[in-house]
Amino acid sequence: MINENRLLNEANVFFTERKFDKALFIYSQLSSNFPDNKEYPIYALFCDIASEDVDKAISLFDYFSIVKEENIDEAITYVEDVINAYDGDVDKMMEILQDLSASTVDTLDAIRYEDFKRLIESRGSFRVAFEDIMFSTKVAIENKEDFFDFVTKLIENDFNTTAYSYLDGFNEYFSYDTKIEELYKKLEEKKLAVNHK
Repeated sequence: MINENRLLNEANVFFTERKFDKALFIYSQLSSNFPDNKEYPIYALFCDIASEDVDKAISLFDYFSIVKEENIDEAITYVEDVINAYDGDVDKMMEILQDLSASTVDTLDAIRYEDFKRLIESRGSFRVAFEDIMFSTKVAIENKEDFFDFVTKLIENDFNTTAYSYLDGFNEYFSYDTKIEELYKKLEEKKLAVNHK
């Protein structure tokens, strides 16, 4: 019996570690064993793109991993359209993705992390800036470094529940990342410190 989720996680880990051949092998296995799953061939395409441009492939992979949670069919259609329309023109493809990312930020009432950092500067502290937006606006995180920076600041400023929900929400994408484990550990230590007061 094939453990579909375990195989997908394994392939995703290989992909993020830039072991594209190994990732492609597993995505291909998944595609042939589960022909009705439209997601697996998309991941295989990302491996193909990686042979020409690693950074673009990783950006597409990250984008797809997040957007598919909202609407898998739309995410697949969009990626397929981009790849079909601009086959070989990866720069054009990324341009479209950035436009879409911008429109997603607008429709979600979200603030880009870059803009949020400017808000922190103008308000004088992370805590004040976050309290200003926490009930009305989401922070749109577009890369791993911003994600870790944001969660670290949430923990430092005692927004522990929010930090947990961000970590839990993104854990499947970065579960193999030691930084995630460090952040969870930091949260646990804070919880223990509070309980022993």
